[in-house]
Amino acid sequence: GKKWSYNIIGRHITEHIIVYTAYLRSDSLHTGLSLLSLVDMYNIMESEVYEFSAADLPDKICFCPQAEFNGKPDSLFFNDGVRRIDFILVYEDEDKKEFEKRHTFQRRREYFEASLMKMGMELEATKSVVDEKLLFVKVHMPWDVLCTYAEVLHIKVPLQPNDLTSHYSPWRIFSCITKHFQPNEELIGKESDFFTAPFEKERQGYFHIKDKDLFFTPSMRSKMAFYILTRAPYEIRGNVKKFGITKLLNSGVYKAAYPLHDCRFNVKSKEPDCPNERYLLYNEWAHPKSFYKMQPLDLIRKYYGEKIGIYFAWLGFYTTMLALAAVVGLACFIYGYKTQETSTWSKEVCDPEIGGQIVMCPQCDHFCQYWRLNSTCEASKDTQYCVYMIVSLFLIVGCLFFPVPVCFLPSVTLFLEFWKRYQAELEYEWDTVEFLEQEELPRPEYEAKCIYERKNPITGVKEKIPYTTCGRCVRVSIGIGTVLFWIMLILASVVAITVYRLAVFFAFSTSLRTQGLKELEPIKEYVTPQMATSVTASLINFIAIMILNTVYERVAIWITDFELPRTKTDYENSLTLKMFLFQFVNYYSSCFYIAFAKGKAVGYPGKPVYLVGAYRNEECDPGGCMIELTTQLSIIMSGKAIWNNIQEVLLPWVKNLISRHCTRVTSENTIPRWEQDYRLQPVSKLGLFYEYLEMVIQFGFVTLFVASFPLAPVLALVNNLFEIRVDAWKMVTQFRRIVPEKAQDIGAWQPILQGVAILAVATNAMITAFTSDMIPRLVYYWSFSVYPYGSNTDHTMKGYINSSLSVFSTSDFSNASSPIDSFNISTCRYRDFRYPPGHPRQYEHNVYYWHVIAAKLAFIIVVEHIVYFTKFILSYMIPDVPYAVKEQIKREKYLTQVILHETNLKLVTKRLKPSDDDTADHTEMTEFNMKNM
Repeated sequence: GKKWSYNIIGRHITEHIIVYTAYLRSDSLHTGLSLLSLVDMYNIMESEVYEFSAADLPDKICFCPQAEFNGKPDSLFFNDGVRRIDFILVYEDEDKKEFEKRHTFQRRREYFEASLMKMGMELEATKSVVDEKLLFVKVHMPWDVLCTYAEVLHIKVPLQPNDLTSHYSPWRIFSCITKHFQPNEELIGKESDFFTAPFEKERQGYFHIKDKDLFFTPSMRSKMAFYILTRAPYEIRGNVKKFGITKLLNSGVYKAAYPLHDCRFNVKSKEPDCPNERYLLYNEWAHPKSFYKMQPLDLIRKYYGEKIGIYFAWLGFYTTMLALAAVVGLACFIYGYKTQETSTWSKEVCDPEIGGQIVMCPQCDHFCQYWRLNSTCEASKDTQYCVYMIVSLFLIVGCLFFPVPVCFLPSVTLFLEFWKRYQAELEYEWDTVEFLEQEELPRPEYEAKCIYERKNPITGVKEKIPYTTCGRCVRVSIGIGTVLFWIMLILASVVAITVYRLAVFFAFSTSLRTQGLKELEPIKEYVTPQMATSVTASLINFIAIMILNTVYERVAIWITDFELPRTKTDYENSLTLKMFLFQFVNYYSSCFYIAFAKGKAVGYPGKPVYLVGAYRNEECDPGGCMIELTTQLSIIMSGKAIWNNIQEVLLPWVKNLISRHCTRVTSENTIPRWEQDYRLQPVSKLGLFYEYLEMVIQFGFVTLFVASFPLAPVLALVNNLFEIRVDAWKMVTQFRRIVPEKAQDIGAWQPILQGVAILAVATNAMITAFTSDMIPRLVYYWSFSVYPYGSNTDHTMKGYINSSLSVFSTSDFSNASSPIDSFNISTCRYRDFRYPPGHPRQYEHNVYYWHVIAAKLAFIIVVEHIVYFTKFILSYMIPDVPYAVKEQIKREKYLTQVILHETNLKLVTKRLKPSDDDTADHTEMTEFNMKNM
């Protein structure tokens, strides 16, 4: 409990103060512990007070020895060839830095390394062979330290071989086909199956320990080493203790901290005992030639940890399920494209005697001209009717051959339910079944701020917390307010894009209708004012989305840091929710506007509706807004995929290329393993967060708007086939090895996926009912094409164009909306269901309109109820955990109880037996004596 302190004020040093110092340096290398140099103390300009407790510092003088590089570039051991390297710390020699920074960095680093050695870690420093300013500190965990922290972290290790027979799988009948898509079993063999239990140091003899050096895998060792590094102190000021490698990295005391790859990705290690797992992963997983092979998930989990393994398992499962949706979507698209020429609706639009005789009203005030309906002939045939046929086929033909009434939702439910089952299998195989929240320890950043006390409501023990209840409410309120502010900012950007669309549509309508596009003659028929406005607005919207994403990403991280969540899982879940809410609004708001707002409140030519009193609301094409929604989706999806690939692949590759060029090393054979890894790109602090976010946003596009864009599953499938290999390639070849982390599932993304799937029912039903023309056409076909509303004897689509376009008298134009040139046109047509001029209820909605509204509402209600009921039945019938997995979990728990608990009962029983025998002998002697009296 005794403390030593020194007080430095300006250049005056107080006398009679004993100073317990950290390491000093000689030639930039560790030499030991001594008293802090008075010269160094004299040169410090600022007033500082430091206190060091004897309990926080080493009990004896210890040092980190220097070791020259031994010329073995593939070695994963200290120079003695015995102690394995579990972690690497990199720092830069401070001799060339200014004194104040050099002193601070050196003091903190030396104190930190002293703390590590006191905690049982062994260190060894080595100079860089490329840059003399760099030094690499190798960290090793001895067996006793490994056992201690394996018990602290509840790491599961083998008890005995699994004696349960594997259950028969119906998929085995396809093994003769699937074996060609499996990784090479000669290179990646199947791991032995063991029953496992959390490690206990006092019961080592009960575990399946053959070799202490190999009992804990390298990923386990790295995980335990990182746990110690994040909690080792580096400075103490009064009652405030500063600790953790994360802060030292952020402040620049250390340049990097990472576990080692076991070899180069494209060359096998020359070390005899090296498993070459990185080499195997590259050849059987990350290499482009292996794109058709299944993923070696067990090896991925073994090398990178459960968190990385569960991500690639989910991505592969999601991609497999996308293949089914892609087949149906592609079939619908092909069928619609092949049958477009037979469409009665398209024929009437393109017919000079029908569409050529229909004069459409101007779509903006004053400067817009009248136009002929057949000017949209090619666009309507190649796009609008194609979309209509796709929707029709999805909702009618698709229901017969594929259980998806709308937007594949029952199939999405199947995907989510089967994923839960597959996830349960992985949980058991990867020993994360009992990974509970209480096993996850607080984050170092949380522990460092714990200054208040409270009584734990569960244990009743006093514990430290970083804030009071009121303080937590303030933090959460500030976070919610900031998120809402940014969401409102996104909505403001959507309004700005809408104003742009209104202004640009006016310009395009004026130029394209009158001047034409002589220089674009081959595609003139396709470039309509609506199409030109939609494409340019989509491009601008995409740019705005990318800019807002970049800015908000930093804001979301700052807010989450400010909220100070307790565990890393809490941190990731909080950040996930914030980022998804923002991305949801950012990516989908423009799509929702086109699908549900555009063209819905436009009035009629004589009385148009204006936005903010100045801009006339947009109208859809005569065929509806489906083509614009499809354009918006395709531009955002494709642009997002291209941008993400540039960020994920091109940038790391260019950075590594520049790094290799700058070092100018003749051969990598002369560079040690730790220095080769240092030249790779550091792993993001958020890990797989952005990969999950990218896929969940894509999942939203595939499910929320599939009724308008059935090719979305096809594009998503193609993207994901590349995404799996791209993520694997960059992880294996371009980045340092990730610190392994434990994960039971995909975390907060699971309920987000379920929420998106539920919302998809409503969005697709409403898109089909309100955005597409399917319902009005069906109403016309079954009701208004025949008596009493129509003159046809049989149900037909003939006359639908004339029925869907209302008549307007040009004399009823107001002064604000009348066109400059009238061309002696008395009437024009517009897209709506209203009574014609001269009718007692002119320009009011007619009976056709109310029939259509009733049919749309009935369609939405019926479809939603059917799909939700189907979803409930599927969720109830499919258990989350397979029966075979439940049996194995029970068997493992039973063995754990027998081995780890009943053995202790036997020992207790054995100790009690002598006492029982003595008692019996004493009783017999007493009875004998009484008889003889």
